[in-house]
Amino acid sequence: MVLRIHANLAADLRTVAQQAQRLEALGFDGATVAELEHDPFLPLALAAEHTRSLRLMTGIAVAFARNPMLLATQAHDLNSFSRGRFALGLGSQIQAHITRRFGMPWSQPAARMREMIAAIRAIFGDWYRGEKLNFEGEFYTHTLMTPMFRPTDIEFGPPPIYLAAVGPLMTQVAGAVANGVLLHSFSNEAYIRAHTLPSLHSGLESTGRTRADCRVSFAPFIVTGRDAADLERARLAVAQRIAFYASTPAYRAVLEQHGWGELQPRFQALTRENRWGEMHQLITPQMLQAFAVVGEPAEVAMQICARYGDFTDDLVLASEVVPIETLAEIGALVRTQMSVSRTAGS
Repeated sequence: MVLRIHANLAADLRTVAQQAQRLEALGFDGATVAELEHDPFLPLALAAEHTRSLRLMTGIAVAFARNPMLLATQAHDLNSFSRGRFALGLGSQIQAHITRRFGMPWSQPAARMREMIAAIRAIFGDWYRGEKLNFEGEFYTHTLMTPMFRPTDIEFGPPPIYLAAVGPLMTQVAGAVANGVLLHSFSNEAYIRAHTLPSLHSGLESTGRTRADCRVSFAPFIVTGRDAADLERARLAVAQRIAFYASTPAYRAVLEQHGWGELQPRFQALTRENRWGEMHQLITPQMLQAFAVVGEPAEVAMQICARYGDFTDDLVLASEVVPIETLAEIGALVRTQMSVSRTAGS
């Protein structure tokens, strides 16, 4: 597969158009918007309007906060408006957010997600291929589609669907039914090789698909800078992010891969005590090296290729503190090195 280099877009409607144009000018292939403090879909409409080639993706939209029909409609609209440049990136979130923040039901997340994607595809089948909508599942039912509600701007076809996954069951679902899998930054190299890739291949085999049917997207934690002060600023930002994710019980398996599972309750306890500013102090240099690529830009590029290059199809370069120009430089170096590597291996 051809390597694509992506970056993150901040979902600020006042600046997202300029951000997207900047990413396109810097040579990025795509951009993602996460669902954090803002909706992830609306900013991408502005990004689509002000770019020509940049691929656009929700990374991620919270699937269980919505239903298949709403997701299908939003995905179609953005894909049509962008002239085929949109991909729907979905994620489950965790139970507390779904039930307590969004007030939506939670049960059997892997099974529910698989059915949600099947329902979206059934809706797409009606819209794009004229197949009568008749989807009845355990969680979702869609059996009504009249001409008034069927889009007619279908020349760019249905958008691809990517699925975020950490655990084995959701990763198998991604392999079985999604066009791509979004690997969590907290899923470091050791965990990906020991657990994620085998689960992905199991999912692919379960539906007779091959690795070429499912792109792998990964956003490694990046610690880089031009001097010691920049490196320390990036180190602190990444350590804080690692500690945040380590507090989530669902991600304990990643820590256990390295023998650090007993730290997860300690991280979680600090969140319950509202001691967020202290959590990064538990991140040791060994942990930082396991979860992040660390060094000057050229060193970071070499590490990305060595550690993740053989399985990453969509590389997302993101940082809270590293300038986007530096990330673009890293992306260009990775693109060159990966091109040489894959040519030599073919």
